[in-house]
Amino acid sequence: MNTVLTALLMTLVAGAATGIGGALVLFKKKISSNFLAGALGLSAGVMIFISLAELYPEAQAMISESGLLHGRTWALLAFFAGMGIITLIDFAVPEYENPHEASGLSLDSKTPAVGMLEQNGSEKALKRLGIMSALAIAIHNFPEGIATFIGALNDPEMGAGITFAIAIHNIPEGISVAIPIYFATKSKGKALWLATLSGLSEPIGALLCWALAGLFGLELTGNSPVFPLVLSAVAGIMIYISLDELLPTAEKYGKHHIAIAGVVGGMAIMGISLIFM
Repeated sequence: MNTVLTALLMTLVAGAATGIGGALVLFKKKISSNFLAGALGLSAGVMIFISLAELYPEAQAMISESGLLHGRTWALLAFFAGMGIITLIDFAVPEYENPHEASGLSLDSKTPAVGMLEQNGSEKALKRLGIMSALAIAIHNFPEGIATFIGALNDPEMGAGITFAIAIHNIPEGISVAIPIYFATKSKGKALWLATLSGLSEPIGALLCWALAGLFGLELTGNSPVFPLVLSAVAGIMIYISLDELLPTAEKYGKHHIAIAGVVGGMAIMGISLIFM
């Protein structure tokens, strides 16, 4: 039970980071765009390294030991199924309202969608954009919460790395919610609250995962073949997040080489930490 509570707490910390993004915009804390680019690159490096060097190989080894027929093939299919889940979510959200499709997002400027709506003088449209961004982020964060929860159940140290990476990734998402809500309502409180609320779907996703596992008698740890399949799917989710969201956003914030240096740094940090685990 202590392990479950720790894993749930990690998902709560990761999800609440959207509130940090909202606070950065609303209280005008100056942060270098190159620093954000490096931080997002670092997050991508952590996720990619954990997924390919730890989660997926461990899932392959565990499923081989479980004796499941064609287990390694099922693990590979689960890996791409994880990517498919996030892809479907992206297609389900209109592009201009999807925070992962916004270009030019920064602490000092608004997204093109916000700028266009603001020029038209439509506070209602701006508010709608903020609410839709919050809903889109909540939908995206749901499987991310499951990924953090499963990773933390498998290995608390690994879960800490995933929590760190997801938290950094959630900061720009909080920004994308807070900006339109603030410009529409002129209320810092509403903008900050909605930005924070959008990230709370992560612990909700973790709780639902835990509840469903208990309801159907599924083992999320141990020798059950279900667990390595979930680990493979989690690895796929994290790779997709890194390649589709983190790296493109990092490059929009700063220079290409800074983003890549962050990726390499994130991989190095996780590689060294795994040696001493």
